[in-house]
Amino acid sequence: MKSETTETDSQLHLEKAIFTLGVIVSLLHIYFNIFAILPNLLQNSLHFSGFALLCALVYPLRKGQASRSRISLYIDLAIGVIAAVCALYMISMEDAIYARGVHLSRSEWIAGTLLIFTAIEFTRRTTGWIIPVLIILALTYVGWWGSLIGGVFKFSGLTAETILFRSIYGDDGIFGNIARISSTFVFMFILFGAFLLKSGAGEFVINLARAVAGRFIGGPGLVAVFASGLTGTISGSAVANTASTGVITIPLMKRAGFEAKFAAGVEASASTGGQLMPPIMGAGAFVMASYTQIPYTTIVLYSVLPAILYFATVGFFVRVEAKRTNILAVEDENLKVFEVIKTGGLPFLLPISVLIGLLIYGFTPTYAAGISIVAVVVSSWLTPKRMGIKTVFEAFALGARNMVMTAILLCSVGLVVNVIATAGIGNTFSLMITNWSGNSLLIAITLIGLASLVLGMGLPVTAAYIVLGTLSAPALYNLIVDGQVAQIIASGSLNEDARAIMMLAVPDKLELLTKPMELAQARALLDSIPPDLTGTLRDMVLSPEAAMFALLSAHMIIFWLSQDSNVTPPVCLAAFTAAAIAETPPMATGLRSWKIAKGLYIIPLLFAYTPLLGGSWPQILTVFIFALAGLYAFTCALQGHMENQISLAVRGLLLLLAVALLKPSTPVFQAAALGCLVLLLVVNLRKKSGPG
Repeated sequence: MKSETTETDSQLHLEKAIFTLGVIVSLLHIYFNIFAILPNLLQNSLHFSGFALLCALVYPLRKGQASRSRISLYIDLAIGVIAAVCALYMISMEDAIYARGVHLSRSEWIAGTLLIFTAIEFTRRTTGWIIPVLIILALTYVGWWGSLIGGVFKFSGLTAETILFRSIYGDDGIFGNIARISSTFVFMFILFGAFLLKSGAGEFVINLARAVAGRFIGGPGLVAVFASGLTGTISGSAVANTASTGVITIPLMKRAGFEAKFAAGVEASASTGGQLMPPIMGAGAFVMASYTQIPYTTIVLYSVLPAILYFATVGFFVRVEAKRTNILAVEDENLKVFEVIKTGGLPFLLPISVLIGLLIYGFTPTYAAGISIVAVVVSSWLTPKRMGIKTVFEAFALGARNMVMTAILLCSVGLVVNVIATAGIGNTFSLMITNWSGNSLLIAITLIGLASLVLGMGLPVTAAYIVLGTLSAPALYNLIVDGQVAQIIASGSLNEDARAIMMLAVPDKLELLTKPMELAQARALLDSIPPDLTGTLRDMVLSPEAAMFALLSAHMIIFWLSQDSNVTPPVCLAAFTAAAIAETPPMATGLRSWKIAKGLYIIPLLFAYTPLLGGSWPQILTVFIFALAGLYAFTCALQGHMENQISLAVRGLLLLLAVALLKPSTPVFQAAALGCLVLLLVVNLRKKSGPG
């Protein structure tokens, strides 16, 4: 009895320590993000140090440990202190190292080595073995075995001192650009989400979804779609989204009559869309903004319609499944939208509006998030659930705790990115993708999709995007740009500077440039240009805006494909989380979620082949409307049902219409395809309902 009491007391002391440290870490980040300007290395080392200490307390040495002995806790705490002290010590010695001609003393060798090892260990605790193995392989590649292999990946080894120095002080190292993103944008938005949750916004989201969608046919499934989209603005994590909304939406769907596996698949698929939903979009949007130098607000703005398309696809599956299985509207949903907003809407709607307004007005995301946190607290005082000092401190602690895995991951993955940049692996890999794809954009996207699935089995989606973006974005960008350049060549509208380049590159084919030609012929002409002149031609033909949106398209394709590991077997954490709630077989649930989340694979094709990103707004809206209809046709064909059951021949016709509506074509042709789809729907509506 005494030992149980002692164990309980120890657990309470541990929770108090985590709470206190979480508050301190959050306040430190608010200080250097809002009130002070610190050197990047110092800020990022403070960021890593705080979360190393938190990680030591939150994640025990052995996973699955229900409780820790006092000795085990002291060991964990000692490792955290070593990591924090070594990080701060190495940054404090930067000037001395440069003064010695970039040579490390014995104490710096010891501290730097311990820093790398503790970073690897904390990454293992938070994300598993895959990333630590990648880090070890990357560091040993540039130091040892890279010189032993042949071919394009052969790399003459660096000295251990150079590797250690670049790993810590390099722009892409452990305290480099990715750590900067983590310590600024990502943390502030995670903290903003924690304040929203503590203000009662999570409950409001569920109630609003039930009020808006609950009474429609398939309403509980639509509630999951709607609630997960809104929750994505808070959490930015598919697994957290599934766990928080799934405990409500999955039982609702099952009670309405949906099959348990379908209910879990809908929740996992909808929750995955939370990372695609502006304004937060997980950490990926901030990483993308840093990599591409495209404004965060631009990325968010052009992500709205694609996110709606994705959630519409999941909604179509819900509607069709409800009609197929004869599920009627739920009659016991008595919630009123106005009443829900009046009782709990302000702490959610006002801060989100403030955030979006500040971003549009031109404030930095970090500053906008800080002001929006204040708006959460202020707006809560206009409701019965007022946030007092205790609740504010709880939000600080929750934000820091929710950030632990992401902070450790984003800092540590810099060790891999640093090696990729140092060894030039990214350029080599991009050339390989170009060669393997045979200059086919579709094949390149397929290869990247397969790579994202393999990486996603062991990496969180943000890490998968970082690695894939570093390796394959240049190849994808070049293929997208070359497609646009080929269209310009085919139209015969090259400018004078571009013609001059063509005269140098292919003087024997100049007569072809005087008139329009077939696109395939233009592409063959472009492929015949020497690679050293192709880049110059791209710069001359495309405007800076067109080049920017081609780069955005490349990264958005990779970002979307990197989400598929949440819902695609054999490792699909969001689907497995939903399966645990629904009490269904994990793998079968994963297969169902993979089917429902087909938008993850279709919409990136729209980024590649249509002006959905970067076109004029009439063009974007045209693509959006036809794509919405195409996704509905595709869903019905896949499910074998519209409003009523359909024959095999109609399913085939729907697939053809889906392709016609999604594939770039003339507006007249696509309008005709849309008319055929509407006609099919009208005929199907007149058909007598039968059993599904």
